[in-house]
Formats: sequence, C-alpha cells, structure tokens
Amino acid sequence: MASVPPPDRAEIPVFVLTGPTGVGKTDWAVRLAERAPIEIVSVDSALVYRGLDIGTAKPPKALRARIPHHLIDICDPAESYSAGRFVTDALASIRAIRERGRAPLLVGGTMLYLRALFFGLAPLPKAAPELRAELDARAEKKGWFALHTELARLDPEAARRIAPNDSQRIQRALEVCLSTGRPISELQRGTSSPLADLPVRQWALVPPDRSMLHERLEERFHAMMKAGFLDEVRALRARGDLTARCSSMRAVGYRQLWAHLDGACDLTEAVRRSVVATRQLAKRQLTWLRSMRQQFETRWLDPNTAEVSWNRDITQELAKLGL
Repeated sequence: MASVPPPDRAEIPVFVLTGPTGVGKTDWAVRLAERAPIEIVSVDSALVYRGLDIGTAKPPKALRARIPHHLIDICDPAESYSAGRFVTDALASIRAIRERGRAPLLVGGTMLYLRALFFGLAPLPKAAPELRAELDARAEKKGWFALHTELARLDPEAARRIAPNDSQRIQRALEVCLSTGRPISELQRGTSSPLADLPVRQWALVPPDRSMLHERLEERFHAMMKAGFLDEVRALRARGDLTARCSSMRAVGYRQLWAHLDGACDLTEAVRRSVVATRQLAKRQLTWLRSMRQQFETRWLDPNTAEVSWNRDITQELAKLGL
C-alpha cells in the first residue's frame, strides 16, 4: 500500500474570518476547529489583555485549553498594544502553526490589525507623549469632532476612513501629521502586505438585516452586565495603576462603565451609552469591510445560513492537502 506523502507546508492556507462585533465569529471558528486541523489566532485588540474577560466575550479558559487559541491574554492592561506588535505576533503564530502541519484561522474584527496584515505598516514615528497630552487636552476642551475636522484639513484621505468619534485613530493620525509634516495616508501608501507570499482565504460574516444585529448586541451587553461586567471594571479600577486613558480601558463598554464609576453618569445611562457605542463600532466595521471587499478578495457570508457549507469546504480543502 502506497504511503501518503506529508503535506507541503507551503500550501497550507491562512484562513481569515472577520465581521462586525457580536455576529458569531468565535462560535463558527470553534465549531470548525472541532472538525478540522486548525488553530485560532485572535484579531481583537481587547482580547490581548488579561483581566478583560466578560466585556470582551473572551473564550473561556477550558475551551482554550481544548482548542488552541493565540494572542489572547498576552498583555497586562497597563501596557499599550499596537498594530505593529500585532503583526509581529500574528506572523510568528502563523509560521509556528503551519510548521506544525496545521492551518491558522485568524478570527476577529479589529480592522486596524487586519489592515496592517493585508496592506502593511508604514514606518511611522513612535508615540510622542507630550503631543498626545496636548491633543487630549484640546479634545477635552473642543471635542474629538473638532479634531477630526482638523484632520480632514491636514489629511482628507485619513479623515474619510476614520470615524469622527474614533479618538485613538484621530489622535494617532494627527500625531503623525504634526510630528512629521506628512499625512499618515501618504506614508501608508508605500507599504506591502506581510501576507503577500502566503495563500490567504478570507470570509466576512455580514448579517443581511442590521436591525437584528443591533438587537443581538443589546441582548449580549445586558447578558454581560448580569454576568458581572461592572464588577470586572470595578476590580480593574481598584488596581490603582489604570486610568481611563489606558488603551485597554478605551475598549467599548469598559470606557462607559469606567465613566459611571467616576461619577460621570448613572448606571442606566452608562449601559445605554455602551449599547450605542457597540452599535457604532459594528457600523464602522461594516463600512471598512465594504471598502476592503473591493481591495482584497473577500467572500461575504450570511451568518444565519452559510456555516455548514463554509465548514465543509474548509475541511475538504485541508483533507486534500493531507491534513
């Protein structure tokens, strides 16, 4: 009987499953991993932080012990985690998984991280603490919308793809522009994809009915509150080394509940703001996905109907490779 040749590691695809928050990406990935030789690589800027569990819908430790997950719980909340660091960590995980003869499945909706993987990162200047503090002070006085208007004057291309309430990206774009004298969009155009030499298959879970997604996001947030989300934020705040300006505490839900604990609003209003912010995040993600669909081959899937065929197609593709 002829022996089956080992799989060619170079042919193992890199799978990507993205979509807006709350659409069911993690559940799809886990069910695929139960049938196919894959390992999950998180593409989520909040899941990297230890202690941010309930509000991030982090996969439980028992599940992660059974199915390999990467880039989860790799940072302390006091640290700042960047897109550049994500690219380095993701590429290391992808290489190691493929060397083991398994397929990496990148799962998540942090579009800045996906953009960095698909299009590369420009050699941007490091953070300038004094300039950031100045921008924060101006935003405190005038609001981030005013700073977004300034960005539109200095770098119209960047302003078009950054939401007026996306404080982190507005701050970074202005910081780069003011410190280098060049628009961040100009610097980013001269980059290449770190995945350029790898076979990549990408899908996006896009619900046909946005109102149903909105209902699901609200129900999920209330479930998080019942599970102890406020106590989780209270415990993080009690550490004493975190502030509302930490990258980890700017995550949706954490930011609003922190403001409540600071006395800025009552709990009912904090929950309302959190739900609104979650819906706004989903809207930004969908907008980005529409633009990416035109630039990077992405198959859109209906999360309500397409899982069985998606799971079957990937499992069969890997079987043909001898995995």
